[in-house]
Amino acid sequence: MLYPELYKSLEAVRWNMGQDVPWADFDGSALSEEQARTIKMNAITEWSALPATEMFLRDNIHDSDFSAFMSVWFFEEQKHSLVLIEYLRRFRPDLAPSEAELHAVRFRFDPAPPLETLMLHFCGEIRLNHWYRCASLWHTEPVIRRIYELISRDEARHAGAYLQYMKRAIAQLGDEARAAFAKIGMLMASSSRSGKALHPTNLHVSKDLFPHDTVQSKLPDPDWLERWLDDQIRFDREWEGRVVTMILKNLSILFDRNFESVQELNRYRKELIRTPAGDRQAA
Repeated sequence: MLYPELYKSLEAVRWNMGQDVPWADFDGSALSEEQARTIKMNAITEWSALPATEMFLRDNIHDSDFSAFMSVWFFEEQKHSLVLIEYLRRFRPDLAPSEAELHAVRFRFDPAPPLETLMLHFCGEIRLNHWYRCASLWHTEPVIRRIYELISRDEARHAGAYLQYMKRAIAQLGDEARAAFAKIGMLMASSSRSGKALHPTNLHVSKDLFPHDTVQSKLPDPDWLERWLDDQIRFDREWEGRVVTMILKNLSILFDRNFESVQELNRYRKELIRTPAGDRQAA
């Protein structure tokens, strides 16, 4: 089982909201109205770990190891929402999200293939790590900058944990897992082509609720994410390139192949589809 060791490793570096956030350093003059409103949107978005966990537990009923790990992931993700809410409660109580606003992002996701969902969230954690690092640089108030640094590191560690489960899936399922991971990896590394921020919270997850079936569509400001990325924190091509590079680097290690571009990953994906594993090994 992976869960016991992952629990230990994450527990060893877990930050404390009371001790590791420098609340006394708050500088109200360094927090703009625009910045404060983005904190509210992120606090609500992080709350969507709740329906994501419900999805993971439902779709991985066969996997008690991974389901147990969800206890750690869920706790840490909800703490992200909580620390952002606490920041607003202390310094901008007028912007603290209401219980109704938080509950709005809890809705039922359609069942999805577990392997593809695993890869989707692995890429999502990489992307969040970079988004929050970029946000920390954009903010000018020292306490929220520190908060974004803390949660960005959590997202990187979560990606590492998901990677362990991806390695296990390849050991158990071989090309079935490789094909699922390559498919979603290509999608998530191609966001510059789609012109849309590709992250689990911005993807459609319920046919019955379409088109209002993304987490972002449930926010008080559904158009916030693109504005935050493009006009506020300015998550530009350089930042996006770092995300793509990290996805390709990890897949290169996972598949024991070298992927320098999304095109190379796509060729590998097609190779998986048309060539049986035995034939590839013989070649």
